[in-house]
Amino acid sequence: MQEHYFTKSPQSKLIIKKLKVKLRNKEIEFFTASGLFSISRVDLGSEILINKCIIEDNWKVLDLGCGYGIIGLALLKSNKTLKLTFSDINERAIQLTKKNLDIYKLKATVVQSNGFENIREKFNAILLNPPQTAGKELCFKLIENSKEYLEKNGLLQVVARHNKGGKELSRKMKEVFNNVTEISKSSGYRIYISKNSDS
Repeated sequence: MQEHYFTKSPQSKLIIKKLKVKLRNKEIEFFTASGLFSISRVDLGSEILINKCIIEDNWKVLDLGCGYGIIGLALLKSNKTLKLTFSDINERAIQLTKKNLDIYKLKATVVQSNGFENIREKFNAILLNPPQTAGKELCFKLIENSKEYLEKNGLLQVVARHNKGGKELSRKMKEVFNNVTEISKSSGYRIYISKNSDS
């Protein structure tokens, strides 16, 4: 049985690969590893979120469930004013994210955390490519918990395939935040955005 990437300590043999992609008009080299999600290429959902998410200068941004860190890495490489926090339950993801930041000598906070367990601050944006194979309940919990980690008017931005669970996730976001909008419909994927209107 294949090991799940949403696990704290992967037991699979560590195999590291180096990839190169163009994201936000920047060439990026980075490492991926066995035991993580989408190790042979940047998955389409992450690519769409990277290129189309709403981000402003000097924002505090959480790359939640960061994997090898490609979402936050691409954003930070294109905008050095951002204050990025990367988090993942998977210790191998944490190791690879740090390795990828080191390639470009980028400064960021990297936290091993099961959801928001070890997160201590609030953000202007939380970016999430949800681990849908880990189950709907977990994805719903991440959406629910994100509300208290967003600044006033902070944005939860979630990417998913609309007809493969995305529709339910957007309904959950509407329920939790009382608002949801859709941007960037592409190849069946959509980015759903909810604003935290509470102080």
